[in-house]
Amino acid sequence: MSEIWECVVVGGGAAGLSAALVLGRARRRTLVVDAGRQSNLAAHGIGGLLGFDTVPPAELYARGRRELARYPSVRVHDGEVTLAAPSEDGYTVELAGGEMLRTRRILLAMGMRYEYPQLPGMAELWGNSVFHCPFCHGWEVRDRPLAVLAAGERGVHMATLLRRWSDDVVLLASDLTEDQRMRLAGAAVGIDERPVAELRSTERELSAVVFEDGTDLPRGGLLVETTLHQRSSLATELGAEFAPPNPVTAEPIAVDAMYRTTVPGVFAAGDVSAQMPQVAAAIAAGSGAAASVVASISEEEK
Repeated sequence: MSEIWECVVVGGGAAGLSAALVLGRARRRTLVVDAGRQSNLAAHGIGGLLGFDTVPPAELYARGRRELARYPSVRVHDGEVTLAAPSEDGYTVELAGGEMLRTRRILLAMGMRYEYPQLPGMAELWGNSVFHCPFCHGWEVRDRPLAVLAAGERGVHMATLLRRWSDDVVLLASDLTEDQRMRLAGAAVGIDERPVAELRSTERELSAVVFEDGTDLPRGGLLVETTLHQRSSLATELGAEFAPPNPVTAEPIAVDAMYRTTVPGVFAAGDVSAQMPQVAAAIAAGSGAAASVVASISEEEK
């Protein structure tokens, strides 16, 4: 455990690879630990990322790794960080398998996990014709008959927003207020209050929403209310504070404008601290966080 890394980046997704690229170009000794569980791997492609529009996420990550290989100060390790704790010269990090490492800085970029309704047929359609973000997937289901599975005010917002991509949108919800019903009617959004039992598909594409009474509603796409949760306990173990929950993220890590958490020497970027999960935003956050890491180490070396 004699070797000391200048930064250990936890996560090899958009934010982590972007951060490692900046750190490598700054000639900082960087280890990226990638568990390979990026939430968007199931998606057909990345929607709206300049230069990579519709490119499969795995291809983006593979290209990012190839770019990192140019920089001798950066190493990518396929594995998982199981423990992180303060030490005399920074932090001690334990990898799955028991290897112990020392690092001056930690950058948390391990992404989040999506929690969506556990309906039969949903998992196999997730990331394609069943999705959580119309900006990422709306174009691919444009002009199809669509549905939104969400409750209350969030459901109203999601359904009216989805009308940009289709003239036939139905909100699957009950217990709506009269005001909400009037707003949906004004936006030409239908309402179906029957409880949903499962999703039916044809050739891995959504074909219908099936209700508990056995009837169905033919649909070609479904926008689903989801909540993001931390996939790792590292932030808690390190003592980092969390920001208040928002409609999308249950427990975002609190960071300042320089991507610093409330723990000195620990930074966070990407979905782990985001208000809105997007690949483009994660790339930008990773780049900004890495610059902040470099600045903090340089200040320490003066």
